[in-house]
Amino acid sequence: MSRTGPASRRWPKARALLAIAAASTLLASTPRPAVAFPHVVRAGETLAQIAERIYGRVEMEQLLVAANALDAGGGVPIVPGMRLEIPSVAHHRVNAGETWTSLAETLLGHPDRSDVLALSNNAMPWIAPVEGQEIRIPYNLRYVVGPGDSTLTIAYRFLGQRDKAWMLDRYNRLGGDPVRRGEVVLVPLTELELTPAGKAEAASAGALVRSEGAGRARDAQRRAEVELPQLAADLRSGRYVDAIARSNRLLGSGDLTRAQLATVHRGLVEAYVALDAQGLAETSCLLWREADPQLVLDPVELSPKILRACMSATTLGAAAPSPPLGAPAASIPTAMPGRAPGGGR
Repeated sequence: MSRTGPASRRWPKARALLAIAAASTLLASTPRPAVAFPHVVRAGETLAQIAERIYGRVEMEQLLVAANALDAGGGVPIVPGMRLEIPSVAHHRVNAGETWTSLAETLLGHPDRSDVLALSNNAMPWIAPVEGQEIRIPYNLRYVVGPGDSTLTIAYRFLGQRDKAWMLDRYNRLGGDPVRRGEVVLVPLTELELTPAGKAEAASAGALVRSEGAGRARDAQRRAEVELPQLAADLRSGRYVDAIARSNRLLGSGDLTRAQLATVHRGLVEAYVALDAQGLAETSCLLWREADPQLVLDPVELSPKILRACMSATTLGAAAPSPPLGAPAASIPTAMPGRAPGGGR
């Protein structure tokens, strides 16, 4: 009987399925701190369609292939009902005392990955993260090295730049040694922005809840970095009503870092003092002190009016609880003039 019958034709597919099972075991053996959520393939769907709907980019199809070991055994097509892992980043709110090194050890598995974690958040590794700052945690793509692969080709394929091969070398502690076929290389990915449809699918899977609000605080903090210099300009120019309105928008936009909250509430103290709104100035000074417990009221830097408001706020704070730290401040009617009567802060 011929050995080219149906059973032998099914053998390549069987080998592929065995390879997928082995890769799935490998992927499950090391937990990822970053969030991934499941997607069940529907009838008629292609990887390209899924990538475009989730990420808005068809070329992200290759990420789905790698994340789900679909290139094992020469390549396996997706079928309806197949469960895919959709890579996404996670987020973490920095606590007091945490450093890039401690965060990398906890979230990425090794302190040597602190450089990558800091750079992924547009920060410098030697400058500690700010308490309350929301940071992105890269998704650790576990890539099985194939024939002809090197850190250069892997960096270009998934990070878009061959120059980032050094990052892969350091991240995987390769020490400059070449990668070998069959090895698993971790590729830290942060450019995984989801479309509204992708966010909705992630939310339905609970991924966004587990990820500190899916970066909403981080977005608010980045907007604040842009707005704070404009707030300072409003104060310098005597546009106190505008400063109060801008401050309220910032406080209502999301969870800011403690340093950002301190800057906003300090600006509110200055604006309210200039507008002779003594009670509001005292409340804002309480919130300023709460955001910055190490605050020292410098009589050289601060005007006598601000010092008086903050001294009164100290007495007020001892007698009554202060408002929530990030609560929007009370507003001043926009009909009031831009400068306080008698001029000055």
